[in-house]
Amino acid sequence: MDGTLINTEPVWAETTFELSEKLGRRLTPEERKKTEGASFAESLRICARWADYELAPGEEDTLREWMYARMAEKLAHGIELTPGIRPLLSLLEATGVPMFVTTNTERSLADRCIDAIGREFFTDSITGDEVAAPKPAPDMYVEAARRVGADPAACLVAEDSFTGMTAAARAGCRVLGLAHEVPRGVYQFDPARFVGATVSDVSAWFAAAARPLG
Repeated sequence: MDGTLINTEPVWAETTFELSEKLGRRLTPEERKKTEGASFAESLRICARWADYELAPGEEDTLREWMYARMAEKLAHGIELTPGIRPLLSLLEATGVPMFVTTNTERSLADRCIDAIGREFFTDSITGDEVAAPKPAPDMYVEAARRVGADPAACLVAEDSFTGMTAAARAGCRVLGLAHEVPRGVYQFDPARFVGATVSDVSAWFAAAARPLG
């Protein structure tokens, strides 16, 4: 969702830098990149390790509340959608294609973002606090496929983070990788292609994502 349907990744980046500063040492851009698409728990571990900071009992919950309150405060000013995404979702909805949101963002914040995109487009959603193992584990995608009655191999996933791409690929889905670097088996994809896309285009992406990479 973040970085694919909506352009919130810069906001997450800024807030993660703030989180690292609270622990005593600001992440470098390279270290911060490791948190892209990660669960809060994993992002916090990265920040704490970088700062050589030992979390006290219960502190993770306190910092989680701070992080999500800070994100909600920033997103209250508006949530920017990925160019071309809403017309494409409308087109796919009209053809009866089931669509699902899977995100490591927790439900309290994810719902705000899903509403901004258009909840009516989606069959359902799964968030990071609703599974035992968030991305990069494949659990979310396996469960999403189960809920729509599809084999994961029949599902096309758009992901922008290495964490998310890895999760979808492990689940056996076909994956569009909206990034400069993608895991092996993931089809590298320019999100600018969402603009003006047709159902035929989506079918072509589905076919391309199944091609073995050399």
